[in-house]
Amino acid sequence: MASGATTRETLSAVDAAWLRMDRPVNLMMICGMMLLDGHVDLQRLKDVIRTRMLCFHRFRQRIVDAHGDPHWEFDPGFDLDWHVRRLAPYAGASLEDMASMLASTALDPGRPMWQWHLIDGPHSSALVMRIHHCYGDGFALLHVIEAMTDTDPVHPRHPMSDLVGHADRRGAWERVFGPPAEVLGAALRGALDLAAAGTGLLAHPSRTFDYARRGVDLAFQAGVIAAMTPDAPTRLKGELGIAKRIAWCAPLPLLEVKALAGVLGCSVNDVLVACVAGALRAWLQEADDVPAGQTLRALVPVNLRPAGPVTELGNRFGLVFLDLPVGVADPVERVHAVHQGMAALKTSQQPLVAFGLLAGMGVAPEFVKERILEALAANASIVITNVHGPEQPHYLAGRRIERELFWVPQSGGIGIGASILSYDGQVSFGVMADVQRVPDAADITKRFTDEFEGLRLCALMMQWPPPDR
Repeated sequence: MASGATTRETLSAVDAAWLRMDRPVNLMMICGMMLLDGHVDLQRLKDVIRTRMLCFHRFRQRIVDAHGDPHWEFDPGFDLDWHVRRLAPYAGASLEDMASMLASTALDPGRPMWQWHLIDGPHSSALVMRIHHCYGDGFALLHVIEAMTDTDPVHPRHPMSDLVGHADRRGAWERVFGPPAEVLGAALRGALDLAAAGTGLLAHPSRTFDYARRGVDLAFQAGVIAAMTPDAPTRLKGELGIAKRIAWCAPLPLLEVKALAGVLGCSVNDVLVACVAGALRAWLQEADDVPAGQTLRALVPVNLRPAGPVTELGNRFGLVFLDLPVGVADPVERVHAVHQGMAALKTSQQPLVAFGLLAGMGVAPEFVKERILEALAANASIVITNVHGPEQPHYLAGRRIERELFWVPQSGGIGIGASILSYDGQVSFGVMADVQRVPDAADITKRFTDEFEGLRLCALMMQWPPPDR
């Protein structure tokens, strides 16, 4: 660690994009929360974070030259007491009030941009995590949480090995001349990678068709995104403010969701996303605001990491635009519509195209970055993320984690994000929304629960087996 204390590391283009997307009305900050089965000793919590989170060197680093050539640099005044602190609720504040306040408050860019806040209730503790998206995506952060927690509180695990990531592939001329040279350098590296792939094709001619098919689809999906018209103008779209509101609902039993998915012949994700669509439909109908086109678009992250253990932090995911069938009244038909939409996207190259756009935002001039950001935000009304967490209970600092929740940031002018997380046999659903767009985020989470109950009732009343089986 000491030898690396003076080393500067360049942010990847995609990580830099998330840094550059930050704005006062839409902070690029991931928020998470653990609800524990008792009170946690603050010093013991700090010891766990010191040994099992700070073993990843990235969390001792801050960003320097954020608006020029951003680099990671070790914080010479690193203070764990600033990053891990107890937070007393203000008079009359609920846990949702406290979490919403934290979600609306920017992290200090002069320090490593993460904090843990311990909030004690009468009988138990909640632990709220805030971390800037440039440090990692949800898949990377799950690896960090896994490193900090135990499956057996009596036998805590040893600290994990550091994740060093990949070496910077930029040439010296790119580092000197900055973003314009980086754009050209990225293109040249892509050409070299394609040339390497071509050499492989001489030895494996059968791969030619697959590469050609993927190349055609990449071009097609790039055209689809470029030609996409702005999403329907509902009350979800509009000017944003600084205040955000966080909400969550009672967890759903994962076995029930799986059983429902089996009956309907679709995935667990299809069922849950359809419930989100149903909740939005009901909320919009209340103000007679269901779009004439009968759909709303959602931005859905797609993991692009290779199978196997996580080897680096940072961001490695693409995005797809999914049509949410908010105009479909029947809950079962809504599930089938989501299933068809997701099936069409699963084999497309749209996530890679979106990943490339994000990378471009990380190195492009400011006006180009703003245009890309505005276009992405205009083409969707909501961000929906679904993450598969541990299937067994975990413990932190000796306390069992009863529930895990998280909330994702939204880019540009998108004012609402929905987060789904499975953990220990239950599914948690949370919403973070801009107060100017959705004054009461809990209204959406309640309707999500209602939609699931309605879908389950419809499934119980269905003919079995279905006539088309």
